[in-house]
Amino acid sequence: MTRRPRGLVSRFLLAQLLVVAASLLAAVVVASVAGPAIFHEHLIMAGHPENSPELLHVEQAYRDTNLITLGVALGTALVCALLVSAWCSRRIRGPLERLTEAAQGMAHGRYDTRVPAMGAGAEVEALASSFNTMAARLQSTEDTRRRMLSDLAHEMRTPIAVLTVYCEALQDGVTHWDETTSELMSEQLARLTRLVDDINDVSRAEEGRIDLDRTEQPVGELLRSAVEAHREGYAAKGVALELDVDESAGTVDVDRQRMGQVLGNLLTNALRHTPLGGKVILMAARQGPGRIAIHVADTGDGISAEHLSHVFERFYRGDTARDRDHGGSGIGLTISRALVEAHGGSLTATSPGPGQGAVFTMELPTCHRVGYPAAEVTG
Repeated sequence: MTRRPRGLVSRFLLAQLLVVAASLLAAVVVASVAGPAIFHEHLIMAGHPENSPELLHVEQAYRDTNLITLGVALGTALVCALLVSAWCSRRIRGPLERLTEAAQGMAHGRYDTRVPAMGAGAEVEALASSFNTMAARLQSTEDTRRRMLSDLAHEMRTPIAVLTVYCEALQDGVTHWDETTSELMSEQLARLTRLVDDINDVSRAEEGRIDLDRTEQPVGELLRSAVEAHREGYAAKGVALELDVDESAGTVDVDRQRMGQVLGNLLTNALRHTPLGGKVILMAARQGPGRIAIHVADTGDGISAEHLSHVFERFYRGDTARDRDHGGSGIGLTISRALVEAHGGSLTATSPGPGQGAVFTMELPTCHRVGYPAAEVTG
């Protein structure tokens, strides 16, 4: 038979009974052993003859008084212990029951559960505050997970649907395998492969499992390589691409391939949201001792204030910065931030508002090497 655990009332009462019993035991020992001897000695010193009836009567009165006093004290202590135990347990049990109910609610998937301030002491309030913080984070994580799964399903649905249709058409003889079909199938398969690779990259980077082959790289050289790689794409869309590097920019200790991936993502994102005739500037300059700031500024769609804090989330689609209609898997910026943080830096976004462009700023620790002069490339 399973033994039922004790409740707060019984635990408090038992603890206080033990204290009362120990105190009374000490009082009984003192009153029974030391008290009569001391009292008898003082009576003799006061002039009472040994074994006189008066002396015996006084000592008997002393013992009776001690007995009555101890009895009343015991009863009073037991009543007080019971009342205090009931009050303390009620004051603590109520908030703990509410916390238990909230925890059970979260266990059943109700992540919006919160507990109010309960006035049960600093410790219980701290526990309630920690619980609410945990609940908020779990709710945010669950919302992100659901949104990610929904967007991932959306991203995969289109290429899978296209592949399914063409496979059925090939089986039914409606279409035949030719160069156009081959290109289309290869494109959809590449899209699926790229999506899987992107998800794997961002997960590994955020979990710190990505290996970095770090070497000292001149900032000017990194930015020039990125500009050269994207010059044709910018020229084809009619968007100007300018490079401006401070002569004292110096060098950074980075993985050249991964940093090229970050710059490529930022430049691709800027081009995607900058219309014909617009301009994108890639610039770098010292940002205090031991830091360098690399900015990608465009004159494109811009980002509304309420969405700025979300643009680096996986599959976030709240505004034009992550709009499906503009293409992209929706996690390029997430990968970029994770890679920059893996290098000990930071990546942030600012924008005056929709239609006023945006600036993505990457800060990295620098090495000590002379930088390269500024240059400009226009496409």
